[in-house]
Amino acid sequence: MTPLTKVRTMAKPAALSAKERVRKIAPKFIQLTDEVLFGDVWERPGLSKRDRSMITVATLVATYRPEQLRLHLARALVNGVTKDEIVELFTHVAFYAGWPAGFTAANIAVELFAQKAPTRKPKGPAGPARRPAGRVKEKS
Repeated sequence: MTPLTKVRTMAKPAALSAKERVRKIAPKFIQLTDEVLFGDVWERPGLSKRDRSMITVATLVATYRPEQLRLHLARALVNGVTKDEIVELFTHVAFYAGWPAGFTAANIAVELFAQKAPTRKPKGPAGPARRPAGRVKEKS
């Protein structure tokens, strides 16, 4: 199963049918989405797909784009972002973009996490060592 197939199986059917509805009136828009955004931008070597997923999810939360968030949360899991990291991202972004945006994103994640989602383990270190999510270092 390809990563995109995994994402499609995890995303709500409504997200995919929305794409098909748009294709009926704007086929070039969908072609550009598939070929340029996902076929070129997401494939560029400057950032890992995992990092691109974190950036995309944070942007979608901050700009309150719940319809696209569902698909990109599924993609993030497939690209190696953990559920704990996603939850931490929501909390962090909520302080900058607004609590309702973070809360809405968390509710979407609850639905997605309830599914048995296929995930991929990250290859090698993903960046600097991180503390486990939910632990705040207290001052001495």
